[in-house]
Amino acid sequence: MVGVFQPIQIPEWAWQTETARAVLRSRDAAGILRIAQQYGGASQHRVANAVGILQGRVSEIMRGGRQITSLQVFERIADGLDMPDHARVAMGLAPRVPDEPAPVGEILATFPRQAAAEADIRARAAVASRLDILAIRALGIIGFKDSLLRRSVLGAAPHPTLRVLLLDPDSPAAIQRAGEIDESVEAFTGGIRLSLVRLRELATTVPTEVYLYAEVPVWRMIGMDDTLYVSSFSAEWEGHESPTYKLVNTTGGALFHGFRRTFDDLRNGAHRVI
Repeated sequence: MVGVFQPIQIPEWAWQTETARAVLRSRDAAGILRIAQQYGGASQHRVANAVGILQGRVSEIMRGGRQITSLQVFERIADGLDMPDHARVAMGLAPRVPDEPAPVGEILATFPRQAAAEADIRARAAVASRLDILAIRALGIIGFKDSLLRRSVLGAAPHPTLRVLLLDPDSPAAIQRAGEIDESVEAFTGGIRLSLVRLRELATTVPTEVYLYAEVPVWRMIGMDDTLYVSSFSAEWEGHESPTYKLVNTTGGALFHGFRRTFDDLRNGAHRVI
């Protein structure tokens, strides 16, 4: 009888099937664990022990009741199933480097859109000392009473320092963006002006700085101390509809420091209005 702690052996060719390639590219955790069962002959208990996830959660994942977004968890799965490098790369992980310690990645999680990251963002905002927002209108982030962060900011004690960068409603970039998302200029810029009104109200309670920038918007960022949530704007989608990446400050982390510099440089060239 095979023990539950015995390593799972999956033939390398199993990771090269069309089914395996599809689940690796889409980071389908349930599909990956099914491969371990199908080609490694592993029970859920063996899979759980191999990848370092509780058996009950493995069961939930395979039933579709729990989603995995953390790259660190996918790293554990890849290590536990002894994935070959081509399978790791297909899943978006770095290949293994023998005899060298694995680096701590600065991308901690990838969410398909902002809505999937809301609980994580709110939890982090509740304990942050500084909150930086780079957006276009930011109504869904901080403007409305039921927006992503307004209640977290007002409920925190002490209140975090809030810095917000919004698109200048009088800039050519605002006209361009309104056309990209098929809104009238009046409606689009009216949303920015409404956000400014709501931020002035917030500033009576929370230490707040608001700046207007005039460049065509590309990045949407929510920064909390040493954590960033980053997404992008394009002609096809709004920032909250884009994949959202959770970045943390690590030694030599080029992405985190690059986005921090982008925010600071944009703020230095923007016009402060609050």
